[in-house]
Amino acid sequence: MTGTIVNTGAILVGSAVGLFAGRHISPGIKSILMEALGLAVILIGIKMALVGNTPVATISCLLLGSVTGELLRIERGVELLGERLKRRFRSESSTFVQGFVAASVLYLTGAMMIVGCIQDGTVGDSSTLFVKSLLDGVAATALASSLGIGVAFSALSVLVVQGGFTLLASALAFLQDPLVLSSVEATGGIIIVGIGVNLLGLKQIKVGNMIPAIVYAMIYPLIL
Repeated sequence: MTGTIVNTGAILVGSAVGLFAGRHISPGIKSILMEALGLAVILIGIKMALVGNTPVATISCLLLGSVTGELLRIERGVELLGERLKRRFRSESSTFVQGFVAASVLYLTGAMMIVGCIQDGTVGDSSTLFVKSLLDGVAATALASSLGIGVAFSALSVLVVQGGFTLLASALAFLQDPLVLSSVEATGGIIIVGIGVNLLGLKQIKVGNMIPAIVYAMIYPLIL
C-alpha cells in the first residue's frame, strides 16, 4: 500500500498547490491553461490508444463497456458521490463534481495503475506508483487551479480503488501479461481522450460510464 499512500498524498499536495495558485490566476489564464491541459490529455490518450494491436477488439471493448456503464449508470453514481462530498464539506465550487469525476477517471484508467498495484502488492516494489504519483501530482495542480477543490477529493477514489487493487494483487497477477496490459492501455487511452474533450468543453462525454470497458479489455486477451 506504500505506493498508493504516496500517490494519494501527491494528489492532495498537487491540489493544494493548484488551489492556492488558482486564487492568483486571472480567468483568462485559467481558461487557456484548461485548454492546454485538455490538448495534453488528448495527446496522452491517443499515445496510449495506439499501443494496442487489435483496434477492432479495443473498439468492441469500448462499446460493450459503454453500454454496460450506461445501464449501471456509473457516471451518475460517481456524480452523486461528488455531490454528497460537496454538501458534506459545504463547498461552494460550481465545478466540484466535474473536477472530482474528471480527476478520478484520469487517475484510475491507465495501465500504469494496474502494473504498479501488482508490483506493490506482490513484491513490495512501489517504483511504478511513485512515478505515477509524480505525474498525478502535477496533473492535480493543473486541474485544481481551474476546477477547484473537487480534484482533491479524487484522492479518496485513488485510495479506495487503487488500494483495493494492491491488496488483491496476488489474485490479479495475470494482468502482467503483455497482451492484457496493451489491451487495457489502448482502451484506457480512448477513455482518456474523452476526458480531454470534456476539459476542452467540446462535448460532455460520460467517461465514467465507459469504465467497464477496462474490465472487458482485461478479459478479452485471456479468452483468446
